[in-house]
Amino acid sequence: MPIIKLEAAKVSKEQKEKLIADLTRVASEDLGVPEEFFYVLIKENELDNWGVGGKTLTKFLEEHKK
Repeated sequence: MPIIKLEAAKVSKEQKEKLIADLTRVASEDLGVPEEFFYVLIKENELDNWGVGGKTLTKFLEEHKK
């Protein structure tokens, strides 16, 4: 059974549902494996656990807000 693992910052329940559906659909189409055989794992991380450009993601996003 294929496993799709995604690491990301915190995401909403609605975003998770969409990601799971979309990732499963595309992988199923590309690999020719029925959707019901896929597992999807979303691992959420706190923004301060990510570093970008030598700064925490929290600080990076604050500095790059539009």
